[in-house]
Amino acid sequence: MLLSPQDAQLFFKLNKALMLYVNQRLKPIADNPATPEEFARLSPQKRIEVDQAFLQHRELLDSFIHENPAHLSGEELDIVGSWRHLVAGDFYVFRYLKNYTVFLSSDEHPIAYGVLALMDPIELLIGPYLPVMVKAVLLPFKGQIIYDGLLSSSNVSFGPGIRRSLNESFKQAKQQLGIITSLPMSANPPPRPMKTPESQTRQKAKQKDKLAERTTEIMTLVDQFCRERLNEEYAKLALHLTQKLARKRPSPLLSGTPASWASGIVRSIGWVNFLGDPSQQPHMKTAEIDRAFGVSQATGAGKSKVIRDMFKLSPFDPNWTLPSRLGDNPMAWMITVNGIILDARHAPREIQEEAYRKGIIPYIPEADDQDPDQDR
Repeated sequence: MLLSPQDAQLFFKLNKALMLYVNQRLKPIADNPATPEEFARLSPQKRIEVDQAFLQHRELLDSFIHENPAHLSGEELDIVGSWRHLVAGDFYVFRYLKNYTVFLSSDEHPIAYGVLALMDPIELLIGPYLPVMVKAVLLPFKGQIIYDGLLSSSNVSFGPGIRRSLNESFKQAKQQLGIITSLPMSANPPPRPMKTPESQTRQKAKQKDKLAERTTEIMTLVDQFCRERLNEEYAKLALHLTQKLARKRPSPLLSGTPASWASGIVRSIGWVNFLGDPSQQPHMKTAEIDRAFGVSQATGAGKSKVIRDMFKLSPFDPNWTLPSRLGDNPMAWMITVNGIILDARHAPREIQEEAYRKGIIPYIPEADDQDPDQDR
């Protein structure tokens, strides 16, 4: 959202007059413009130098108002006087909204400001891709917040970790103070609505119902796919993995589509068991899994990566190996006895029994009555 043309013109009139006065008093640059219009024609870098000099000598604001060299009206001097409450520093231009652009302070306790643009939308100045870090001076103007016309942006790009951190900072700022749209901030901001125990209980119940519904939908997709295209062993492991995801707090299943999670789950079990190896039966390429669930390969791969990282999955992982292949999985039988690594399949019977009792190996080798899938 922009200032009205009349207000934008008024702001530039006042700002140029003040900055000309600052330059005449402090002389931070070699140029010596004689009028506000000449000052406005200086390069942005030179105007930024004058701006920085003002921020270090804000007492000049009172001198300017007292001397009134530009012969401003009383109303205009009041606007300039309100700039005592300016906020300057590094900000993240965080989000473009209908009524303003959100500037998120980079302080330890972040504050979100709703800032209006002047002549051109801020998006045109710094681009559509957010967040972007800028140096800026935020000013009060007729009950709103604007910036002083100078934005110095960096070319730093932010990875997923920083973006998640900024999202959390924004949520925290909104929860504590809301989005600040006027300066100075109230010393006693209006209290945020508190959640009653009853509303919290209802919210938790609603989330629980949503998770149960989502989990059932994913399990249905996974079970149908595995039984039709793979086998029952894959179905059991995939369903077990779905249940473990549902038990996470908060459960990741509440975000994203059921089909994307179903693809990621089957991909993850297949990855552990080398499903893509054509020498095995069954075998299937990951692209086929994604197509079957109607998701892109990037989406399926992304969800699988989340799952593998969450549960620290690895190829040959004994906990997620098909029961029929445990006997050939060397990782399922490695045990340590007196500091020596042994293959339990070749260890004495009493060691095998003890390892099985402790849950270290999946079953006792050569015990025909032992179900390999027991106690999984």
